[in-house]
Formats: sequence, C-alpha cells, structure tokens
Amino acid sequence: MSTDNPSTQRTGAEQHEVGLSVRDLSKSFGGVRAVVGASVDFHHGRINALIGPNGSGKTTFFNCVTGMIRADAGTVTYRGKDITGKAPHRVAHAGIGRSFQVCRIFPRMSVLDNVLAGVRPSGLVALMGSGRRASDVDKARALLARVGIDHLEGAEAGDISYGQQKLLELAGVLMTDPETIMLDEPAGGVNPALIERISTLITELNAEGRTFIVVEHNMELVMRLSDHVIVFDRGAQIAAGPPSTVQSDPAVLEAYLGV
Repeated sequence: MSTDNPSTQRTGAEQHEVGLSVRDLSKSFGGVRAVVGASVDFHHGRINALIGPNGSGKTTFFNCVTGMIRADAGTVTYRGKDITGKAPHRVAHAGIGRSFQVCRIFPRMSVLDNVLAGVRPSGLVALMGSGRRASDVDKARALLARVGIDHLEGAEAGDISYGQQKLLELAGVLMTDPETIMLDEPAGGVNPALIERISTLITELNAEGRTFIVVEHNMELVMRLSDHVIVFDRGAQIAAGPPSTVQSDPAVLEAYLGV
C-alpha cells in the first residue's frame, strides 16, 4: 500500500504537489461522448500542457473544470477544495483564471477598459458609471505594459491584431491575480514573434509562482515550454509525464501522431 500523501504525485525520484485534480469526469452532447471518465492531475507550480488530436475533448474538459458547462459526472478539486459544478465566478474566486480558444473581448471597448472589466467585484458595472478606481487603472496599465501592448490602451480592442488580442486577454486574466492560469491555444493564429512573447510571459509568470495548464497544438512550443504533459484521446487521458517521455510513448505516437 502506498504511503504517499494523496496531494502529491511521484514521478521517478521526484515528487510534485498536485494543484488541480480531476476524477472520473464525463460529458456527453447527445450521443457524442466528449469527455469519458477522465482522471487527471496537474502539478502545482509547474507548466502543464494538455495535448491531443482535434476532437479529443480538451476544450470540453476545460469548460467543465471552469464551470462554463456542467459535467455529467466526476469531481474537480483545487488545492484541496471541491469546486465541482461551481459557477465560473466561483472557480475564479478559488484562484483559477482562464483564456479561451477564440478570444473573448469587448471589441468596441478600449484595450484599457477590457482589462478593467476583469476587476472583481466592480468589473464591467463600474465601467458603465464613474466607479473606476485609480488603483485599478494603474494596475491595468502595468499589466498592459507587462504583456507589451500598453501603447494600444486607447485603441478599440476589435481593431488590434489577433495576437495582440491574445495578449490583451492574458492581461485581463492577470487582473484577477489567479494562482493557476488555464490557457486554451494561446499560440493559435498568432505570428511567430508574438508566440515568442507569449512563451516568454508564461515562463516568467511561472517563475514568479503561477501554475499554468495549457492546451496547445504547437508541439514545438509544448515540448520546449512545459514541465508536465498530459495527452488526451477520445475524451480521456492516455499518457502523462515529462515531454521527453510523452513524445516517445507508443500510445501517443499512435493516437496523436498517427504512426
């Protein structure tokens, strides 16, 4: 019988604390089983990648974990707290922020106001009136500078490039000070220069103590950036481990690479 603490996971001689733990998660849409009894542990303080072929259930998994949709079954625990079925704002309050595969921005609002919309509890309501706090504006401007688009603060968000919108969305996520950040295809549709900027930001923020869980199809980026890789196929985990191990796993080569 194992004597390991259940909040840790051992890989070889290393022991990693588990931050987000999902057990037996399932979600179907009509007759389509998108996530099928998925049990996954994500390492706290690390850069975790979630990869798999199109249609393998990664985004549905993200949506269930973050409360965007309700799972049919399963449990989600974050830092020892049960967040199963919690509304998105409750999940965010627990310390998890996320971005989306297709950027969710307010296109006719300014770049600065988009970041301020992420402030809780005032948020978007404050923007409709005169309730903007100077401290929030200063923080939003600092985050825009951090991601490299402070020169665009007055532009309408719908007028900046798609890669800049990805950076804007990340700044909005950071406005809530999440401990864990879940990114859904941060490099998708982004030019190489901005991919490098996003990669650098993830590395820097991780070094400052933030955990990342990243869904991404750019395998060069995944293998270079991540500490721990989870592979999905047909709605469930088929492999997990360091990049060097996962990329040579026979099940991954068959399911993900088709060889």
